[in-house]
Amino acid sequence: MSVHRQDPAGRAGEDAGNDTGLKLDAYLPYRLSVASNAVSGLIARAYQDRFGLTIPQWRLVCVLAEDGGLTQGQIVARTVMDKVTVSRAAQGLVKRRLVGRAEHHADGRSHVLDLTAEGRRLYAEIAPLALAYEAALIAGLAPDEVALLKRLLARLQTAAGALAGDAVAGPPA
Repeated sequence: MSVHRQDPAGRAGEDAGNDTGLKLDAYLPYRLSVASNAVSGLIARAYQDRFGLTIPQWRLVCVLAEDGGLTQGQIVARTVMDKVTVSRAAQGLVKRRLVGRAEHHADGRSHVLDLTAEGRRLYAEIAPLALAYEAALIAGLAPDEVALLKRLLARLQTAAGALAGDAVAGPPA
């Protein structure tokens, strides 16, 4: 039995879904995911082995080091991680006394998270390692290629946000 379908370009045809021309290794979302997983996996092993941190915990520490005290909602928006991931990361960091939790003066339902002195010491130790990994990863790229890559990634993130209907489509602030 033949099935009539439209391909993404709007062309109708028999069994159009069977021969779309999609090749996984050439499919940009797949390539981005594979590259992201490879980089995250490499760095996650270093943070876990040396500092006992997960990637979400590292991101939370980094955001708090850069921005100061934030609510979990602000961290969700800044990191584009989901609420549960941020909550679990925060709980682990509070338990280790790397992050402190204080009541939010304007909103009694939320708390402000901030690095403790120990958390700031840990960040000061990890930040140079993170920068060294970045330098090693981009060592084969020219500076203009790195700048172009960053611009293109920001544009892809903005486009994905717009397609998803996000009110603020674009890279985290």
